[in-house]
Amino acid sequence: MNEQGGIEAALAPGAKTGEPARAPASAITTASLQPVRVDGTEMLTAVATPGNSAYKIGPQDVLEVSVFKVPELSRSIQVADAGTINLPLVGEVQAAGKTARDIEQDLTKRLGEKYLQSPQVTVFVKEYNSRRVTVEGAVKRPGVYPIRGKTTLLQFISIAEGVTEASDNDNIVVFRTTDGKRSAARFDLDEIREGRAADPEITDGDVIVINTSATKAALQNLLRVLPTTAAFVPLL
Repeated sequence: MNEQGGIEAALAPGAKTGEPARAPASAITTASLQPVRVDGTEMLTAVATPGNSAYKIGPQDVLEVSVFKVPELSRSIQVADAGTINLPLVGEVQAAGKTARDIEQDLTKRLGEKYLQSPQVTVFVKEYNSRRVTVEGAVKRPGVYPIRGKTTLLQFISIAEGVTEASDNDNIVVFRTTDGKRSAARFDLDEIREGRAADPEITDGDVIVINTSATKAALQNLLRVLPTTAAFVPLL
């Protein structure tokens, strides 16, 4: 079956091709939806992908910090629950929400200001331990947030201090990676708030993208083929 055939199969009876189905979530399962290939989504999910240079560090991650020719400053260190690391000379440094490259630049600056001449600092993530969810797009406080118990989509949007006036509430996309395979589901925030749709549970590593003009270009192809069914569609 080709991609178009798979998309048409996911639409509610009588719906026009290209229009999202509004069937209940129970009516459509991931298994019944054909995988779709959508370019341009990688940059939206990179911040939560271990091993990617854009990966945002979180609490409990273990960092390997190396200072060239200064072995006493080189060590493995775990990010504290508060999101910080503590190193000799520089003291406490904020790590959570930053990339390894960001921390390299921060440590290089701090060590160079008072202690070393032209320090060469290398930082990489040795262990990915943080349970995290990334909230991007039209929210007042986008970022990476820890999971503490069962938390839903609406709750994470609230944790991010709510949507902005620029949000497109019927085009909320959640990207999920399970066993190395990516999938995405589309949700209508207003329907969830009004109780006409279930508020989905968010899991470790999910990336929530609230559509804006900035993300529209990357999401427009996906939104054309992704039905609002609360079912996760495999991405190729």
